[in-house]
Amino acid sequence: MAIALRKPNEIEKLKRAGSIVGKTLQHLQSIVKPGMTLKEIDEIGEAYLRDLGAEPSFLGLYGFTGSVCTSLNEVCIHGVPDDTVIQESDILGLDIGTKLDGYYGDAAITMAVGEISTEDEALIACSKDALYHAIESIREGMRFKELTKILEDFITSRGFVPLRDYCGHGIGTKPHDEPNIPNYLEGKAKQGPKIKNGMVFCLEPMVCQTSGTPVLLEDEWSVVSDDGLRSSHYEHQVAVVDGKAVILTEA
Repeated sequence: MAIALRKPNEIEKLKRAGSIVGKTLQHLQSIVKPGMTLKEIDEIGEAYLRDLGAEPSFLGLYGFTGSVCTSLNEVCIHGVPDDTVIQESDILGLDIGTKLDGYYGDAAITMAVGEISTEDEALIACSKDALYHAIESIREGMRFKELTKILEDFITSRGFVPLRDYCGHGIGTKPHDEPNIPNYLEGKAKQGPKIKNGMVFCLEPMVCQTSGTPVLLEDEWSVVSDDGLRSSHYEHQVAVVDGKAVILTEA
């Protein structure tokens, strides 16, 4: 399948959808505190992004029951909002998708709940720093697999490992589109499609501590590492403009 090349007016629409994601994540990060439930956080996030004019694109997507993926501690991605109460020293992943005028936005953060350990700070910093390092490395003409290798090399250089079987992705008039962008390299970096101006995609380093082997929990959504340890996830949506990446999901 061909990777879509977006026109400037389409990129602007994607930026509007993406900025609402960024604003909602920023809002949640400013108000989340110990004692809140995951469901409360989800409801606040949904109300906020609706007030900004967007629809929650995750709600009902593939059967998902929330608007915000709330991934607590060991859960790396796709955590389902429920009545679990968050505690001091937890870490919480928040992943949000929007739809606005037929175009999609998607981004994620992992945040500290109160004071956290230096180990958890390093874990969160790895996923965040890997994301921004990869974004800064993007150039027109490089291959997506080269970008994948950049992500993997950064994660392992910090002493962590990428989650396997899950990946970043194209985005536009669909919430998930070509190409898939793993955080670990299979095959050779100099193979596969090249990055071109007009492409829009999400990078999302998913970072585990000792094992990247995923385990799907009983809710059939939440993904953890089989090492049972805490994990971290960051994501931005970018467009390639004038040969380099522009972030579309900043507040």
